[in-house]
Amino acid sequence: MFQTRSQTVVNRYPAWKYALMGIIILLSTLYALPNLYGEDPAVQVSPAKMVKFDQSTVQTIEQALKKAGLAPKSVEFDGRQLLLRFDNTEDQLKAKAVIRELMGRKAVVALNLAPATPRWLAAIGAKPMYLGLDLRGGVHFLLDVDMDAAIAKAYARYAEDVRSLLREHRIRYGSIKDEKDRLIIGLRKAEDAEQVKALIMKQYGRDLVLDEKASDANHLVFHLSPQTLKQTKQYALKQNITTLRNRINELGVAEPIVQQQGERRIVVQLPGVQDTARAKEILGATATLEFRLVDEEHDPEQAARTGRVPPGSRLYHFRDGRPILLKNRVIVSGENVINAQSGIEQRSGTPMVSVTLDAAGGRKMLATTKKNVGHRMAVVYIEHKVETVEKNGKKVKKRSVTRDVINAAVIRDQFANRFQITGLDSSEEAQNLALLLRAGALAAPMEIVEERTIGPSLGQDNINQGFMSVVVGFVLVLLFMIWRYKMFGMIANVALTLNLIIMVAVLSLLQATLTLPGIAGIVLTVGMAVDANVLIYERIKEELRAGQSVQAAIHAGYEKAFMTIADANITTLLAAIVLFSFGTGPIKGFAVTLSIGIVTSMFTAIMVTRGIVNWLYGGKRVETLSI
Repeated sequence: MFQTRSQTVVNRYPAWKYALMGIIILLSTLYALPNLYGEDPAVQVSPAKMVKFDQSTVQTIEQALKKAGLAPKSVEFDGRQLLLRFDNTEDQLKAKAVIRELMGRKAVVALNLAPATPRWLAAIGAKPMYLGLDLRGGVHFLLDVDMDAAIAKAYARYAEDVRSLLREHRIRYGSIKDEKDRLIIGLRKAEDAEQVKALIMKQYGRDLVLDEKASDANHLVFHLSPQTLKQTKQYALKQNITTLRNRINELGVAEPIVQQQGERRIVVQLPGVQDTARAKEILGATATLEFRLVDEEHDPEQAARTGRVPPGSRLYHFRDGRPILLKNRVIVSGENVINAQSGIEQRSGTPMVSVTLDAAGGRKMLATTKKNVGHRMAVVYIEHKVETVEKNGKKVKKRSVTRDVINAAVIRDQFANRFQITGLDSSEEAQNLALLLRAGALAAPMEIVEERTIGPSLGQDNINQGFMSVVVGFVLVLLFMIWRYKMFGMIANVALTLNLIIMVAVLSLLQATLTLPGIAGIVLTVGMAVDANVLIYERIKEELRAGQSVQAAIHAGYEKAFMTIADANITTLLAAIVLFSFGTGPIKGFAVTLSIGIVTSMFTAIMVTRGIVNWLYGGKRVETLSI
């Protein structure tokens, strides 16, 4: 206890400051509350492509569940998808099986955990924090996009465009080759070189750059411009992210995370998924289709035997090994497919896939089939694979591309954007092919470079241990502050409690993903939050020792310690911002919670504690302080 003789300073807050603090604390409490209500086991039912849900769909599903003896806790329909809540996971699993059998391919049925937030809280936009994969369980993949393949694909596309351009202007050429990093145009007449240059520069001047050193009288060499190379890589990454999202939707995973990491990598997190084999098969598959006309003028057996392929054609093989010659020009590819459904072909009873093309693909298919009735068209199934093999005692990754001709059917009549693919080995292959085509083709192959699986029980253990670490750290800090600073320690503890509430509220408002490193950030913030109070209280004690009055000591303690507190917190905040800017995944989660904690602790440690101290001691004759 410290005693003083006089007091010359009156510590008081204006009413608006108390009102502001009261509003912030009230709103924080409201928006932190949803985290106390937990989650309900739920089934999420979303319509498949080209399907719409209405009230009759909801009634049909409710009747099927009632017949199966299942009573949902609630049924929510937002006009597009359906969410059914249940009291336990047993009913949830049974309901999923019933709905999947009822809806078949018309819907995507996924298990979900729906927040049990009361309606009055949901009405003001209050939502619980989203739990990360390490707290919820599921699968984490880090995928690397093969940018070399994306660039090679771009060169192949320009090669086809240049062929069409030269044919259109009736310029004869020897060959047009697309290599890894260049496009080579072989001319039959050297005098055509200038005309070809002018045509290509006019049509593709922004995309293709002539290599003067590598070119000669009969060969023109072009490279993709730096801007086009950059755009090609960006497109490949964005297209793969879009395709992955579509594939995950087809898998029926609720609340997946698909996001870019760096310039060529993609992070995929699938909460609740434990079947990694199925997830890898769908995510990593780079299967697509090409439709080409069959070269019926030359003998494929002779081409396979001698290795001499006629100009304008390529040698392919059926799945049983039979050779077949196909035209170089691709009519349409998997990129033109907007819908695909697997089924059984009525006449033969074999698996098939019904395909719908987009408008551009439909026009190309119509123009081709119109001119080639009676000729054959082949469907080529292309799949990129990455296998791990042992070489010289070391495990290395081996990339391979398989191009199999599924079937080569005669065009009986002209058609545009709707047709069927037959010749598939099984119903499962037909379903997988339809899924991949619906989701879209990957712009470039991808390799899974990192894979983690977290079980739901481990996720719950992480939650329990994380919660316990926060509680233990919090209680220890509370006890220390009471023991060291008496009444002022109690005031600091009130501020610390409010700091936790405000932190949770801000994280919930931002819908931030809480992970284990995020919990570590909260625990660290709990310890750091009282640093400011320690500095202030020690300063007050120094002022009292120097003979200052209680009111003067309180005023000086808060005023003189402010700059020190600000400097310490700003430097930590800068470090957190750097972590967020350059870190990835879990490090970002740690940086977010740490940054929010620093800002909220400044508010509670300085403004809130000063408000309580002013309310208790301001404007009063105080002889001693319990500090």
